[in-house]
Amino acid sequence: MDIPTPDDIRALHLKHAPHEEAFERVFTHCEIVWQVAEHLLSVSDHGADPELVRAGCLLHDIGVYRLYDAEGRRDGRSYVLHGVLGHEILAAEGLPEVLCRFSSCHTGVGLTKEDILTQGLPLPPGDYVAVTPEERLVMYADKFHSKSTPPRFLSPETYAVSVSRFGQDKAAAFGALRAVFGDPDLDALAASYGHALT
Repeated sequence: MDIPTPDDIRALHLKHAPHEEAFERVFTHCEIVWQVAEHLLSVSDHGADPELVRAGCLLHDIGVYRLYDAEGRRDGRSYVLHGVLGHEILAAEGLPEVLCRFSSCHTGVGLTKEDILTQGLPLPPGDYVAVTPEERLVMYADKFHSKSTPPRFLSPETYAVSVSRFGQDKAAAFGALRAVFGDPDLDALAASYGHALT
């Protein structure tokens, strides 16, 4: 499989971003997620292909661009759709399913068909769950940075509290990821980007 280069992926972001501000917000987040994942890969061998992880990190949030309206505002109510929308974009661009799944399978700590039905989520019923080591690492690294206004880093403790509002099963799933991948070192990243660490 040909894995797109960072330049190829940047070009895809530029193609789909509705404006410069959206591109900067989303692509910077994707780069940060890659840096978090790269750090986690450097401290322990998780059996993940680093090139595939890099591509997954840089591609995972491309669907966010479809949530911006004509005035440049992002629709927060439909945010849960961004993974499925990203999968659609990547598939339409001819990328293989293994890369498309990074987009549809990174939300939260995984969304199951049961989650979708019981919570009434506006998603096609199905399981959107990270399975491979690469998918799991991209999903996990994504938890430590938010595209909020202003953008910020989240400590493992902060994310653990946040995800627990979706149920103890989600908190346990995050705890299991943390046990496998460890805690990232976020201080230097937060300082270099000038984003708060909460």
